Amino acid sequence: MLEVAVPVTTVWTSPDAPRDLDEAAVRDRPDAGGWADSMGKEVRLGLHGRTETQLLAGDPVEVLETAGAWSRVVAPWQRSSRDERGYPGWVRSAHLDTPVDRVDGPTAYVAARTATCLVDGEPVVLSFGTVLWLRELTSGSVSVDLPGGRTGTLDPSAVRLSDKGELPSDDPGPVLEAARGFLGVRYLWGGTSAWGVDCSGLVHLCWRSQGVLLPRDAHDQAASPRVDPVPLDAVQPGDLYFFARPGERIYHVGFVTAPVAADGTRWMLHAPEGGELIEDVPLAPHRLETLVSAGRVRV
Repeated sequence: MLEVAVPVTTVWTSPDAPRDLDEAAVRDRPDAGGWADSMGKEVRLGLHGRTETQLLAGDPVEVLETAGAWSRVVAPWQRSSRDERGYPGWVRSAHLDTPVDRVDGPTAYVAARTATCLVDGEPVVLSFGTVLWLRELTSGSVSVDLPGGRTGTLDPSAVRLSDKGELPSDDPGPVLEAARGFLGVRYLWGGTSAWGVDCSGLVHLCWRSQGVLLPRDAHDQAASPRVDPVPLDAVQPGDLYFFARPGERIYHVGFVTAPVAADGTRWMLHAPEGGELIEDVPLAPHRLETLVSAGRVRV
């Protein structure tokens, strides 16, 4: 088992999936923010069939094979019906390193959209939802252990402290607050980081930030034993809406942000596919036509 040693690594369908214009995402020290900012709508749509998901610093991976500069991995923190070991795909081998030699103790979740971590005096920008082992806490800094035997320091205001032995909460309040922090961010196919998310990536990342690991994809989230069915007319803020076309599996998910109004209006915070901005809006007619179920996350 190895761990992700860069702020964000993108998981690809194959080593030859990245395009020339994706160079910033696959260099040895990737620039996820610059890569996301460089892509217009049509370029983002071209990621379909190329990217699978993204992993954050400290995420564990099991390497199944290597081919040149690439490793085929499964990511156990992102559950998937495609592989019982975790979400599968290819990452740059340079983005992986030896794991932190810890299995219990206090942890630090990055709670800000992004947080600067000083590593050997160099600033490294981490994504919201990154979870790292806590090394030392002082009044002015949080020291964390990083893959590859490194250490880093962050501002205490940028993290939420927790513990591996602490049971996560199923309170949707902090999860919705985290999701609202992504309003106005642009949709990114396969994205699960501060620089872009897709619909299920947003749900996965926001619940992960509270210590709850839901499956990665929308259809797997709907089928998860951690998601209880809820009657569509009984939804509450923090529940999940699921969408499917006739005869097809669930393809879209979003957060319920208000009970159903007297006139039938339903509000949802979601990442609309097609490169649009994350929004909190009433369901449009085409959404209502494909709304098939709702669920409530429990621990």
